[in-house]
Amino acid sequence: MASPDASDHIVGGIYPPAPGIGWRWTEANPEVWVMLERVDRLRFTADFAIWDDGFKQTGPVTLTFSVNGHVVGSERYTTPGVKHFEAAVPEEWLSPLKRATAGIAVDKVYVSPTDHKRFGIILVRIGFKRAG
Repeated sequence: MASPDASDHIVGGIYPPAPGIGWRWTEANPEVWVMLERVDRLRFTADFAIWDDGFKQTGPVTLTFSVNGHVVGSERYTTPGVKHFEAAVPEEWLSPLKRATAGIAVDKVYVSPTDHKRFGIILVRIGFKRAG
């Protein structure tokens, strides 16, 4: 999310960055696209945080991680704080030299009592990396 061209890759569900901050707030369904040259041995990866104060309102949350609309995994988080998720991506879900989407569905979001904005997670990084 700190990359200068990160905004160009957002499909939806991610708020604009605050100046000088390397992460972004999300809504309930953040999604980005990535152009893939190769599709072999890829892993979906996400680094994010669950906000302490938001967690007091939502309680445990379940995040469902997807690639091109396919669920690659789901985790229930029972504590706030910094988190990491990673999972292998089946090669048949991807096509070389085409865009791939990476998304997260947050089952419960924090709703601001002042402006009623909805906040999911604090997203630091989402995308793909090559295994091995």
